[in-house]
Amino acid sequence: MRYLLASITFTLIGVTMSQPAVALEIEKTYCEMLTNPLGIEADQPRLTWILNDPEMSRGAAQSAYEVVVASDPSLLEPGKADVWDSGRVRSGENHFIEYGGRPLQSGERVYWKVRVWDRKDEVSDWSEPSYWQMGLLEPLHWKAEWIEHPGKVEAPFPANYARKEFSIDGKVRRATLYSTALGLYEVFLNGEKVGDHVLAPEWTDYDARVQYQSYDVTDMLNESANTIGAILGNGWYAGKIGLTLVVPDGPTRGIYGDQPKFMAQLEVETEDGKKQIVTTDNTWKITKQGPIQANDLLDGETIDSRNEMPGWNKNGFDDSNWQAVDVWDAIGPDRVAQRNQPIRKTQEIAPVSINEASPGVYIYDLGQIFTGWCRVKVKGSKGTEVLLRHGEVLNEDGSLYTANLRVPKDGRDYGAKQEDRFILSGDGEEVFEPRFTYHGFRYVEVTGLNQKPELEDLVGVFVHSDCPEVSSFSCSDEFVNQLMQNIFWTQKDNMHSIPTDCPQRDERCGWMGDALVFAQMACFNMNMDRFFTKWLVDIRDAQARDGRFPDFAPQPYDSDIRFSGVPSWGDAGVFVPWDVYVNYADKRILEENFEAIERWLTYIGTQSPEYLWTGNRGNDYGDWLNGDLVKMEGWPENKATIPKEVLATAFYARSSQLASRMATVLGKQDRAKHYSDLHEKIRDAYFKAYVNDEKQVKGNTQSGYALSLYYNLVPDEDRAALAKHMVEAVEEYNHHISTGFQTTKMLMTELTDSGNVETAYQLLLNRELPSWGYMIDHGATTMWERWDGYVEGRGFQDPGMNSFCHYSFGAVGEWIYKLIVGIAPDAGQPGFKHIRMEPHPGGGLTWAKVSLDTVRGTVVSDWRIEGKAFIWKVRVPVGSAATLSIPATENQTVTESGKKIDASETIGKSKDRVICRVLSGEYEFRVE
Repeated sequence: MRYLLASITFTLIGVTMSQPAVALEIEKTYCEMLTNPLGIEADQPRLTWILNDPEMSRGAAQSAYEVVVASDPSLLEPGKADVWDSGRVRSGENHFIEYGGRPLQSGERVYWKVRVWDRKDEVSDWSEPSYWQMGLLEPLHWKAEWIEHPGKVEAPFPANYARKEFSIDGKVRRATLYSTALGLYEVFLNGEKVGDHVLAPEWTDYDARVQYQSYDVTDMLNESANTIGAILGNGWYAGKIGLTLVVPDGPTRGIYGDQPKFMAQLEVETEDGKKQIVTTDNTWKITKQGPIQANDLLDGETIDSRNEMPGWNKNGFDDSNWQAVDVWDAIGPDRVAQRNQPIRKTQEIAPVSINEASPGVYIYDLGQIFTGWCRVKVKGSKGTEVLLRHGEVLNEDGSLYTANLRVPKDGRDYGAKQEDRFILSGDGEEVFEPRFTYHGFRYVEVTGLNQKPELEDLVGVFVHSDCPEVSSFSCSDEFVNQLMQNIFWTQKDNMHSIPTDCPQRDERCGWMGDALVFAQMACFNMNMDRFFTKWLVDIRDAQARDGRFPDFAPQPYDSDIRFSGVPSWGDAGVFVPWDVYVNYADKRILEENFEAIERWLTYIGTQSPEYLWTGNRGNDYGDWLNGDLVKMEGWPENKATIPKEVLATAFYARSSQLASRMATVLGKQDRAKHYSDLHEKIRDAYFKAYVNDEKQVKGNTQSGYALSLYYNLVPDEDRAALAKHMVEAVEEYNHHISTGFQTTKMLMTELTDSGNVETAYQLLLNRELPSWGYMIDHGATTMWERWDGYVEGRGFQDPGMNSFCHYSFGAVGEWIYKLIVGIAPDAGQPGFKHIRMEPHPGGGLTWAKVSLDTVRGTVVSDWRIEGKAFIWKVRVPVGSAATLSIPATENQTVTESGKKIDASETIGKSKDRVICRVLSGEYEFRVE
């Protein structure tokens, strides 16, 4: 792979270009990577369009574009556009084109479309009209007040129901609702829920900022009488969140505040041009006497249907026994528009079986670990209580395993109960579905029924951040296919506006070390630009005053005191912005984070005499959950853990290197040189301190060698020696993996890069403990937190930390994408403007294929083995180029579309690789 990296500066040679016979097509358009977004706050929103050449002609590319923006769709023509007409701009760029018109106003909606020219100067059709709408751009534009219940907060912490009736004078032309909560909320107009968000406004540091949502409600309003209503849940603000027990004598819930609060501003424009505003204020009414009598993200929800209030969110409801709201007179956190895709219900999951584990105890198996809740149909007498308990796996006796939820037996308010209670009204068949909780589970235990339920009486509702899925993978090995599916499910299960570590126990935090190792894989699976953009704000909000990045974000436990400054975990504040930039060419993400990155590196420098990070390293987790934590007979002891100062210094080196590259992109040449020089000093110090004369890395572990090679911390002439020691370390474990979260994908990569491809495949395909195969052979549908979360004959690992849905060891998927199928972005030309493609067949696989939707279009790598021939189909999107590393020995012949490629048509060659560079189009190479 490093040879390929060095090859991309060569000029295209040999592969014939053809000009498109038809004009390019514009498939999709985005503003700030969202479709027709509301609530944009950027001064210069960025526009993107995805191009397609219907004939996939080689070398197809955009040569110019024109964007028109107008206040009305009827004005979207050159010469008529009253907001902005870019004119014809000579450029091949289709991504993140900055709006260049006049300043836009709060709430202003504008429409846009684009057309492009190709290299033959053929013009495309205009795209379909799109739009974006600005948010409330200044604090003074908010007229609404925070409202809350005036009563005392006490168990069981019911939901609040708030309402207001109002009138609209005239026919509605356009109406926008801006709403948010400290807590969770769902809002209604005239009895109908507004939008499809759930668990809004999502988790932020509520002491600093809260996201607001913007909804087009034009079609939901009546011309005269209307009612707006809201249900308020406790959520992350007023309920339980993970790890509260770490604060001595601290509260177990309500870390940010004890009472949920709501704010809404409805702006209505009528056909006669008048504007009306309806806001939260002291005229609203509120009650806690509704059906949701308890709600907590971790513990679950209690719904008492005897308390139903039919019509509470419609006109004419009698709210005379409701109370007047209190207006919260604090300034409150900054209100910022939501920049990321919302959490939504994305799928319904039908159970595959039901079993009566013991008399009256029914366990549904939904066949897949996922996050969300269940919708159930039940019948029973008034007051009957039906209890749903949720768990990931079963005990060996068939009962529900919940020990890993960490609920104390002494009644203390810790842990995550994952229980939903439904109390029946007795009025025939009743349907229950929670709103303000979520669980991580595959199995559901149901009790309290008066008869055996039917399979169709329960359905799972999958809930997660709804980022676009962008790839598909398949290969000839069904185990590898299952592994990739497990990785994908685990990713989605842990996306709830932040990348959580696990979705079940009382943690669910945005652990940064986990995200660091998985970020690239996450980008291969889904478009993560908006998701990570939001989370990086959370990280900056949690940065300590001395520059330490937090261990997780949001971090409500004071980063100045605890949970900050850990190697690799803190470095995610550097790595994740870089991954976003590399995958999406998002330069703005570097601009937003560079100052925080410099503060982090300055802090590390104070702890690194002689350029070795030997000072304070916070909780210093090291290579987390490596082989030394595996409990099994005959397993080597204390030979897997890389010394923590070695890992720390390696990440210090890499972060300084990335800071230098970011500074170059941002045009900060003095800072680029500063961090480049720093990187070289750390690299030299690392080699002298941690690599001995026999080229052994301190600790002599798989992790240490992989880390040193992956971050290129040794001279080129010593790489082979380190690789030899790395293989020996694998052999010492009888060809089993012993690495932890931070270094597993590094080991797979460096085995491959050093020519030990079959050794890497052996680790991948191994079915013995510890391995990915062992997890799957024992029923895993998601990634386990530990290599030995369950061992046949021994049972479960320590329940204090034993998630069965934890994505970190799924980072191996990045290696599968990059080096089995062979697709990787290039930091030198980000956003897949240039693509590195380098497949490594092996392990008995006879074919593998990936299709990946990028911000330039679709990339495909599709190889198969037929007899002694290797056949590789490649697709490069319009306007992009790719450097291909074709597996071919010196004695083999390489053809493309039946034509032999000779030495003059390549840009590089080694004993087992032929390197060539191609432009957009489809290609088929054959090696035999």
